[in-house]
Amino acid sequence: MINIHEKEKFQLKKLVKELDSIKGRHTELVTVYVPAGYSVNDIINQLRNEQGTAENIKSKSVRKNVVSALEKIIRQLQLYKQTPSHGLAIFCGNVAEREGVADIHVWIVEPPAPLKTKLYWCSQRFELEPLREMIAEKEIYGIICMDKSEADIALVIGKKIQTLYHADSLVPGKTRAGGQSSARFSRVRAGLLNDWFKQIGEHANKIFNEHPEVLGIMISGSGPSKEDFVKGDYIQDIVRKKIIGMVNTSYMSDPGLEETLVRGEELIKESGLMKEKTLLKNFFIELQKPRSLVVYGLNETIDAIKNGSLDTLILSENAPYVEVDVECTCGKKTAYVPKGSESKVCENCGHIKAKISERDIADALEELCKQFGTKMILVSSDTREGEQFLSLGGIAGFLRYRI
Repeated sequence: MINIHEKEKFQLKKLVKELDSIKGRHTELVTVYVPAGYSVNDIINQLRNEQGTAENIKSKSVRKNVVSALEKIIRQLQLYKQTPSHGLAIFCGNVAEREGVADIHVWIVEPPAPLKTKLYWCSQRFELEPLREMIAEKEIYGIICMDKSEADIALVIGKKIQTLYHADSLVPGKTRAGGQSSARFSRVRAGLLNDWFKQIGEHANKIFNEHPEVLGIMISGSGPSKEDFVKGDYIQDIVRKKIIGMVNTSYMSDPGLEETLVRGEELIKESGLMKEKTLLKNFFIELQKPRSLVVYGLNETIDAIKNGSLDTLILSENAPYVEVDVECTCGKKTAYVPKGSESKVCENCGHIKAKISERDIADALEELCKQFGTKMILVSSDTREGEQFLSLGGIAGFLRYRI
């Protein structure tokens, strides 16, 4: 079944996309963020004061819409005895497309993670950055790219590399300076190399202790120094346990970090993005076989769920379908149709089917999958494979057996 966090993230992504598409004709879209643990009554009192301030808006229609939006928000807040555990986000304003027409809508969000932002904002756009942060890629990996000459420590957040530390060493090459004995030069060089490794270890310990969300760390570099560093006593056990492997690179600094990410793809294949790409690659490979164990298409996939033959449902987050309940003279029916579909003539009674209700396809199919023991996986369209899958319809699955 869908992981609760995944489903909440999916629903929040859809809402953010919907709210982001709205642009007010004037500065009459109101955003309110109530942080976790903050008093609802204090927010209500603040909004009452903002209503008084809004009375000074020169435009009569804008003034009326802002005051009305604030009143709607206040009424919604009064339904809460206390702020929900993760806080509250409310968006309200006039979304009418025609000038002079009032159509005040309100959206209430109890976020899946604690809100830290307290905000009242009135603009032509809703302020969505705190929610965007919640749906941002959360799988984070670390890189220590090093040799005897330089080192970089970075975080890989989604597809971005963020360098947090860079340093150059004082360790000399293996060729000794004139006048020094070979033994003395080796001792000095070994001491400087040990100090260099200690320096890298201290910064790595500090950075990765400050970022406990890091799932794994890749050690990379152009020579044997990385192996000596890992074998030595330079990093804490809590950091060492997160090392997922070593990568040989031809470069250092920023090019070395980029090369680490490319060459270390296998090491982080368990990340959400890699798992998604692998899942879809396997689907397309199976699809090419003469008697494949996959099915695709809206009706074909749903039929496979209902007859118990579908093991795993794959659904794109952007799948263009909805579940609708329709009614005609021969009774009520549930159907899965493309978004925006018009009512059609019933094939049984010949009357126009009236749409009674509409539900998101992910919610509907999750419920259906539970009935038949089918796993359900949501995939994005952020990757090339995800785009290709969406172009195929955005709904498919792996069969338990050939049908």
